[in-house]
Amino acid sequence: QVQLVESGGGLVQAGGSLRLACAASADTICASAMNWYRQAPGRERELVATIISDGGTYYPDSVKGRFTISRDNAKNTVYLQMNSLKPEDTAVYYCNAAGPSAMCVMAPFDSWGQGTQVTVSP
Repeated sequence: QVQLVESGGGLVQAGGSLRLACAASADTICASAMNWYRQAPGRERELVATIISDGGTYYPDSVKGRFTISRDNAKNTVYLQMNSLKPEDTAVYYCNAAGPSAMCVMAPFDSWGQGTQVTVSP
């Protein structure tokens, strides 16, 4: 099982920036996709960014142009750069890794981190 640990959350004013990090216990090249989700109180968990094994990315319209997902395979870490933050971005942000990719031979996994709180004040 791949272990994930998020960091970088905190309190920021609207318009500010934060960078979240997700450190993985296994090689990130072994993940077919790494994702960031968020969940606000009373709402369902929603996908905010995906990076797949070939480096392709996906963002929903709600964060497109403001959030950027990236991956440092040498550090086995995935980042989420969040700019122009809005109060509605307030949520617990979770890292998710699913695999394995074609680069690795290992048991299938779908792992989640413990989450990190992001709070954006007006």
